[in-house]
Order: sequence, then C-alpha cells, then structure tokens
Amino acid sequence: MKLFNIIFLLTLLTSNFSFGQNFMTLSGRVNDADTNELLIGVNIIINDGETGTTTNEYGFYSISLKKDIYKVEISYLGYNTELKEVDLNADKTLNFQLSESTEQLEEILITSKTERSDVKSAQMSVNNLSVKTIKKIPVVLGESDIVKSILLLPGITNAGDASSGFNVRGGAVDQNLILLDEATIYNSSHLFGLFSVFNPDAIKDIKLYKGGIPARYGGRVSSVLEIFQKEGNNKELKVNGGVGLVASRLLVEGPIVKEKSSFLIGGRSSYAHLFLPLFDIDNSASFYDLNAKLNYRLNENNNLYLSGYFGRDFFSINDNFQNVYGNATLNLRWNHLYGAKLFSNLSLIYSDFYYGLELGFVGFKWNSGITNLNFKYDFKHYLKDNLQVNYGIHNTYYVFNPGKIEPNSADSGILEDQLVKNYANETALYIGIDQDLTNNLNIQYGLRVSNFIRLGQDEIFVYENNEPVIFDRNTLTYQEADPIDTIYQRRSKPLKTYLNFEPRIAASLSLNDNNSIKASYTRLAQYLHLLSNTSSPTPLDVWTPSGTFIKPQLLDHIALGYFLNFKNDLYSFEIETYYKKLKNRIDYIDGANLIANEAIERVILNGRGRSYGLELILRKNKGDFQGWISYTLSKSEQQTPGRTRILEDGTIYNETGINLGNWYNTPYDKPHDISIFGSYDLNEKWSFSGNFVYQTGRPTNYPVGQLDFQRVTAPVYGLRNQQRLPSYHRIDVSATLTPRKNKYRSWQGQWVFSIYNIYNRQNAISINFRQNEDTGVNEAIRTSIFGIVPAITYNFKF
Repeated sequence: MKLFNIIFLLTLLTSNFSFGQNFMTLSGRVNDADTNELLIGVNIIINDGETGTTTNEYGFYSISLKKDIYKVEISYLGYNTELKEVDLNADKTLNFQLSESTEQLEEILITSKTERSDVKSAQMSVNNLSVKTIKKIPVVLGESDIVKSILLLPGITNAGDASSGFNVRGGAVDQNLILLDEATIYNSSHLFGLFSVFNPDAIKDIKLYKGGIPARYGGRVSSVLEIFQKEGNNKELKVNGGVGLVASRLLVEGPIVKEKSSFLIGGRSSYAHLFLPLFDIDNSASFYDLNAKLNYRLNENNNLYLSGYFGRDFFSINDNFQNVYGNATLNLRWNHLYGAKLFSNLSLIYSDFYYGLELGFVGFKWNSGITNLNFKYDFKHYLKDNLQVNYGIHNTYYVFNPGKIEPNSADSGILEDQLVKNYANETALYIGIDQDLTNNLNIQYGLRVSNFIRLGQDEIFVYENNEPVIFDRNTLTYQEADPIDTIYQRRSKPLKTYLNFEPRIAASLSLNDNNSIKASYTRLAQYLHLLSNTSSPTPLDVWTPSGTFIKPQLLDHIALGYFLNFKNDLYSFEIETYYKKLKNRIDYIDGANLIANEAIERVILNGRGRSYGLELILRKNKGDFQGWISYTLSKSEQQTPGRTRILEDGTIYNETGINLGNWYNTPYDKPHDISIFGSYDLNEKWSFSGNFVYQTGRPTNYPVGQLDFQRVTAPVYGLRNQQRLPSYHRIDVSATLTPRKNKYRSWQGQWVFSIYNIYNRQNAISINFRQNEDTGVNEAIRTSIFGIVPAITYNFKF
C-alpha cells in the first residue's frame, strides 16, 4: 500500500502545483443522444488533431489546455461527428450527446464521418469490433456471436467447429483473460462451443488486446478480451430480442428515475431440446443465461453500478448421464471524480465457474469449480493534454475445488469424498503512463508488480527428493512418484510465494497524420493453469494454482508494426510482426489422468514455449460496401526437455523429456490463416454479408505403425503433434431484410437469412483409425461437426 499512496500523492501534488496555474481543464462525459448510454473510446480532438484524448470505460474525458479558444471535434464510429467552438478561460465541464442520425443543433455543427484508425497512439495489437458489425457476421445456426466474430481477425484462431475458447498469437485458451464488466469469465462457451456466453443485445463495447497490454491488466499471458455491458436506457422503456431456430433472446431496459438511474435485464434460452422427444430422442442439450445491470447517478461526481451475469448449460444422455456447468458474476462499482483531472473506479467483484456431473449407472454426483473475490481500485489522472497516468491496486482471493464426489441415492454404494481444496491470493500494484514526447512521438510505459501466495491446505503430499514425477531409465518413460508423507499447513501460512515485476512499454512514431511505426514490449505473469490435454478445453477441465511444483508462466512479448490510413480514411492497413517467449508452460506425461487427480503434480512436466508470426489486415471503412481481408503467418511451438541427472557413481545423463527434448508443435499451431469479411447495404431494406475462412489443419497424432500380439492389434504412435488434420475452409453468407417501419407503430422487425458453410465442406474435427471388421484393412474415419447449415432469425425492437 505504501507504493500506491506515494503514487497517489505525487500525481496529486504534480497536478495541483506544477502547471495548475497555466492550464485550464476541459472535462465531461459523452452519451448516446437517444438512450443516454455512456460511450467508450470517443475521440475528443482539439484544433484538427493538434492534441486530443478519448473517453474512458465510463464515458468520461478530461484534457488540460492553455487559456484560448479551441475547435473541439467529437467523433465516434457509427455516430455523427460534432464540432464545437469552446472559449476555455476557466475550468469547464462540457457534456456531449452523439446521435446516430444527422441533424442540426444550436451552436453545434454535425457532420457524417467514419472514425479513422488511431495511428498516433502507442497502443498496438488491439482490435475493436462494434456490436453492429458483429451482428452482420454470419455464424452457425444464425446466432450473432462475439467469440466467433473475433476469429475473423488476424492472429486469432480456435480448434475448429463447435470448439470452445480461442487462441491468440499461438497461445493456449487458458492464457486469455476474459472480462465481462470487469468480472472474470472462466468458460466463454455454451453447448461445448456452439455459442459464446455473451448476449450481443446486452453488450456495448468489445476490445481485444493481443499485445502491448496496458499495466492495469495482468494474470494471463496471451490476451485480454474486455467486454462492457450496456447501462440501460434512462430516457424511455425499450424492448428488443430475437427468435431463432435453436434459441431466442429478450432484453428490456428503461429508466428507474428518468435521466438519473436505469435498469437492464436480458435473457437467452435454447429450446431445441423441447422437440427431441417428438423424434424419440432421449438425449438433451440446452442453455440459458441472464444479464442484469442497475446504475444510479448520485450527482455529477458519483455514480453507482451493479451488474451481473448468470448462465447454465445442461446436457444429458437418457437418465444415465447428466451434466450442468456455467458462470456467475456480480460486480458493484463506484465511480468518483476527485475534481476534473482525477477519475476513480472502485469495484467489488465475485466470479464463479461451476461444473456438475451425475452418472446414474455408477451412482454418484461430481462437482468442481473455481471461485474468486476481487477488490479493485483504479485511478486515471489527466495531468496535461500530453500526459495521463493510470494507477491502482488489485487483490483477488481464489478458492479452487478440484472435485467432490457424493452418492446420488441411498443405495448408491459410493462414499462421499472431497478432493483437497486449494486456496490462493494475488495482489498487484500498477502504474501506467501515456505521454506525448513530441507531436510525432507517443509513448506508453508502466510497471505492474504482482505477488501470488499459495495458501496452506488440509493435505500436502511429500515426495522423495521433492520430485513428484520420476523417470524410469529402463522403459524411458515418466511415472508418477508415490508420496512418502502427508502434512497439514494452516490456511494463514503461505505454502509458496511468487513476486514478479512486469514492465510494459510501447511507442508510436507518426511519419505524418496518416501513417506511423509502432513497437511494444510486454512482460506478463500468469499464476493459474487450466488442466486440459485436449485441443479444445471442455467444462470438465480443472483450474489449478501455481505452487511448490507448478511455477507461474512468464511471458516476454515484443511486437513491431506499421499502420496506415489512406484515401481520406476510406481504407486502413496494418501489418505487425511479433515474437513471444514463454517460461514454465506445463505439459503432461504419457497416459496422464487429469480428472479427479488429487495430486496433479505427479503428471506434470514444466517446459517452455515460443511463438512468432506476421499479421496483415486491410480494411474498407466507409461506403455501402465495407469489410476487411486479414492474413496471419505464424508458428507456435513448445519444448519440454528432460532433467539432467547425476548417478551415485558420478555418471551424468539426461532424461528424454517430451519428443526427445526437441521443439514440437502446440495443438493450436496453424501456420496459415486467411479471413475475408464483407458487408453490402443495397438499400434501406436489404443488406448482405459474407465471409471466407481458410486455416492450416491443426496438429494431431496418427498411428505410425501397429503391434500384433496374440491376435490383439495395438497402434504405435510417434512423436507428439507431428501430423496435421486436413486444412479447414468454408464460406458463410447472410441476407438481412428490414421492412420499412410503420410511422404509427414503434415496432421494428428484421429478418436474417444465413447459410453457414455454403459449399458443405466436411471439415475434420478429428480423424481416427480402425480395422474394418469385414475386410480386416485399416481405415481412417473422419469426424465432422457441421456441413451446410441454413438458418433464419427474426429480430425485433420496440
């Protein structure tokens, strides 16, 4: 806390005394004119780009300028740009309301303009997608999907159709920090990857950081996906929703106290399972989720927010197998202004992921999960027009439940058993500075200091030579060591402590107003690990903390890029190259059992990883036809070398490690990735969109031979991830019909017709080998999830 107090006092004193007499402050908020929704990332441009700033996550901006008369431009993607002349002879609060339609207001000139790419900011490796664009992208079963949409951006892939999560720049799924209104989402998928948990109707802003991650974020080493929900319309009651083939959604928002407080509540539910009994199908799969938000404006300087999310998935096979899993979050936030230059946000956050399983034929129930309580206090200090400082403190307390088993009936025969729970606490202090050194050079630099404490627990296994994994020299295989003792350590006593310094720096050199060169270096630490030996994680996978035997992952990430706007911002072009070096990436010994394993350290080996690549994206930003073309050339590898041993006679030998200690492809290595997206507005009624995707097939393992012994045939596998599935590609199209609105009715309807995988490509999710019972010949069996999938959705609002 001492560091935090020092930072706060220094910046406060600097603000008040260094230049307070020479500069005036222009500050305020920017809202949507129709709903009063606060707008994130609005550009506040002074004197045609002489200087400027943007609104933060709560629509607030502040900029310090010398006494003078200024021309202020307020621009935001999808909204009309406003121009206003401001006589700044004293500190002034000026709020703006942006409208999606062109109109003339007193003293304000409004013009239609598309937001240009920010080539001057040092922030790089970040992607924004508007909800409007996401709803245009055709996806399987016709449901707009945030996670599926970002897969069309460079550097982002997944394991294929119906796979959960996403991979960023060669990173694993568990290396992505996913935040919904600042609360951590541990599993982002419904129905094992068919849908994401995010209802696009309830979402206001989406931002994905692939690199150059600001100091206020930590805990993951690959990316940050930051999603904010709407606050709710505080002017009038509004309802919108949609009805699709497998799911429907409804969202209601409106004022509690007009223009002072509002509410939002939205829900989605699938219903395909209701029709399965008609076809004599006992299997069932369904989901639902709820989004809710309340906000109350106490006064100009204080706002309260309460937001939450709750979702559940259900899957069953007859009465013998039942599965329930999902996320729950709750966040209470207080925004406060300490004057016009200092903005603060205090958050108390609860996040939970639950997994439940019931096996009727065995007679037991199983549940596991992870829960965290998070305290955050963030500050943003607008010191000058060319100097902003972010700083704060974060603390997260974790409870890990690796699994509890209990009987599901009185005659089950299963004894109740709770695997030992794990506990941990993570604290971080950070400071980040955004500074214009010259008119052409912007830098962002900062430091995050993270401290992770693995707390004591009821049972701790002790191993000979402190080695939970042993190597058999005769069979050249790794095996689980047997514990030699079990000890107990109080929760209040640390079991293992890690302290890491995570510097960040990024710079942008503007060659002119339309192009720039950017570079960044980021150091990140991750203390949580998802135990999964599949290419696409499942809800059954378990999170575990770093500790005595599992070290935190440490990443060094460097990136270099060139950014260009041309043809009067009609087009933008970005090219980036990156290199990532990762320490302490875990892998598993052959035959590792991860489910209900009370001593997971006995199947884990520590290694390292690296990934590197080149990303390009060309966008068309304006006009009836818009879209982009992106290409990624990349490589993602892992190495798990063997340990060096010294025998009693002094002989030195090295263990084999995995793949003989050589580098091998990660399960998410895809060297070539091409995505094309386009949308065309034919007229006020009809619009069309489509996308094409091509990816190199993901690494896998095929048998390289077979052994026959006493009429039993067993496959023989070679080194890990040496083969690949066939290349993945498809084309999706959609058409949207928006009938003309009846001016006497508030109801507005919309029909969306889509076809996923229009040429019926049978993309392989896996290829298995078997012996044909009739011919005795070995044969390959391709498993595909989707062929061609037509869909229709009806959207409405009133």
